[in-house]
Amino acid sequence: MELTKLTALELGGAIKKGQVSVKEAAQAALDQIAAQNGALNAFITVTGEQALDRAEQLQDGLKDAQSPLYGVPMALKDNICTRGVKTSCASKILGDFAPPYDAAVVDRLTAAGGLSLGKLNMDEFAMGSTSETSFYGPVRNPWDRSRVPGGSSGGAAAAVAAGLGWYAIGSDTGGSIRQPASYCGVTGMKPTYGTVSRYGLIAYASSLDQIGPLCRDAADCAAVLDALQGRDPRDGTSLDGQYGHLLEELTGDIRGMKVGLPVDCCGDGLDGQVRDAVLKVSDVLKGRGAEVIELSFPVMEYVVPAYYIIAAAEASSNLSRFDGVKYGWRAEQYDGLADLYRKTRTQGFGAEVKRRILLGTFVLSSGYYDAYYKKALQVKAVIKDAFDRAFERCDLLLTPVAPATAPKLGESLSDPLQMYLSDVYTVSVNLAGLPGLSMPCGFDSGGLPIGAQLIGPHFGEGKLLNAAHAFQLDTDFHKRMPKGGERA
Repeated sequence: MELTKLTALELGGAIKKGQVSVKEAAQAALDQIAAQNGALNAFITVTGEQALDRAEQLQDGLKDAQSPLYGVPMALKDNICTRGVKTSCASKILGDFAPPYDAAVVDRLTAAGGLSLGKLNMDEFAMGSTSETSFYGPVRNPWDRSRVPGGSSGGAAAAVAAGLGWYAIGSDTGGSIRQPASYCGVTGMKPTYGTVSRYGLIAYASSLDQIGPLCRDAADCAAVLDALQGRDPRDGTSLDGQYGHLLEELTGDIRGMKVGLPVDCCGDGLDGQVRDAVLKVSDVLKGRGAEVIELSFPVMEYVVPAYYIIAAAEASSNLSRFDGVKYGWRAEQYDGLADLYRKTRTQGFGAEVKRRILLGTFVLSSGYYDAYYKKALQVKAVIKDAFDRAFERCDLLLTPVAPATAPKLGESLSDPLQMYLSDVYTVSVNLAGLPGLSMPCGFDSGGLPIGAQLIGPHFGEGKLLNAAHAFQLDTDFHKRMPKGGERA
């Protein structure tokens, strides 16, 4: 049995049937990591010995397994706290910090029989769209190692695409799951804000951050979300809801579903090959009985500036705690407390993080709060209202994920504004707190993956996943792997 050709659910089924042991699955993943991570740099920390020990424990408890993902190896983005395991946010300033507790999602995955292989590389403090701002070096796209994997969950997307694990847990502040999923040819899901606990997620922008899965296909995403979602009293933004039924509701039947196609998302600035691939998605959905309607979404021109003002403002507040006093790395030479703060933060943060802290501090400062931050919050309300009106006409929205396929390493860092604009199709989803999904829908002339985005109303995960599942029943883009994997 070629394990890397299996989806997470297929592997979980094989483990349950005794066709493969949990330890064999873990060892297969660790072998892939050993073979490919040196080139991809997807992992910051590999917990191989702990994974094999955990595999033996899970094998002993197999008869009592309930989750369809029991024993399936996965990995976690390095901004998700793991007790006793280095959690660095890919930043120098946290050093070898090992949290004294597990994040809520880690608790849930552990209860479901999860097996972690380690911590995944990312943009520093999740600030970036390319996974190049990491203190531990850039992640490389497994389809073309001269290109970025997207960000900030680039290590997660690259690992799943290359077969270094069967699924990964990332975070999405403005597209940080969906955009790397698009660049790497995997399926990534950002759930409704508040449906997955953020307890133990090291914050970038608290009103926008959301944890979600990166997987091979929509069915795997449904299974992972069934394990992750749920009310958590430790997270004040956590929502009550009817959770745990996403996988069983996947039928592929989308007859009568109305899918909106915003014409504002298919105009200037969108690569022609990406446009064509996304439009072909609408044809596949129509072939399965959905109705596709065009609509206008004129707020698109405001989403990027509103997002970066709000996100930077919250980042400047959230990152004030990293000062060299309580935990993490500390400057070696300093003269007094103020100098300790200044030198630790100057030397400990990378350039992109400093840029966003400065921007956030500026827009929150006296004299500029009303002109920038308050106005951005007003625009956020307008964006949410635009989505509400759109969902009065349709069940889901279909858009591109990114304006083009993965750029070459170094291109975006030389032009930060261009990097920010690459988030134009994704950030509105976070501003409105909605669920969004990226799924592979084609390849460009250079063989790089293209992703399509489906956006749903609040608590619309079931509709989103079923539409993606329907698309994937009729296509095979999600089954392809880069040459370094075994599904090429």
